[in-house]
Amino acid sequence: MDFGKHIIPQAIKDYKVLSYPFQGYWEDIGTIRSFFEANLDLCSVVPQYDFFDSQAPIYTHARFLPATKINGGSIHRALLSDGCILSEARIENSILGIRTVVEAETSIKDCIIMGADYYAGAVNCPINRPATGIGRRCKIERAIIDKNVHIGDGVVITPKDKPENFDHPEGLYYIRDGIVVIPKDAIIPAGMWI
Repeated sequence: MDFGKHIIPQAIKDYKVLSYPFQGYWEDIGTIRSFFEANLDLCSVVPQYDFFDSQAPIYTHARFLPATKINGGSIHRALLSDGCILSEARIENSILGIRTVVEAETSIKDCIIMGADYYAGAVNCPINRPATGIGRRCKIERAIIDKNVHIGDGVVITPKDKPENFDHPEGLYYIRDGIVVIPKDAIIPAGMWI
């Protein structure tokens, strides 16, 4: 259901509807591309929406996670959530969600990584699957990686030279608007080229 195409028109038919001239930040994120671009804009030096505006503060849910740990590497224009572990990785223009683990020699550019609901070995961690996170020597560009995904060593994920829209036959990944989407709980084997 789309808010502007379905919900508002139906509400106008069924209820008394009023409007308000809103002058602040607003972005329609009804497509993968618009969601992707609106989120990555937050990594800009001066984004359209400012999380740090004292007149409109943003408060997040308390998670009681450790601080993000960075064991070398380089980070440019990125948002890092609580509890990440980055080891000699290169992160550029990307958002890393809670508990994201990135191993050595991995490059992440123009990505939204949702993170994980648990750390490997935690009480609620499934025992029949590899640990969540991104392995060594991976190259990931223009992707949205949902929660609890395992990406093996040496994986390449890029929409370059691929169709704008594509569905992997087994649901391992999708491409929408030229952006690779890895679904929740996916396991991408080592050495795979997407």
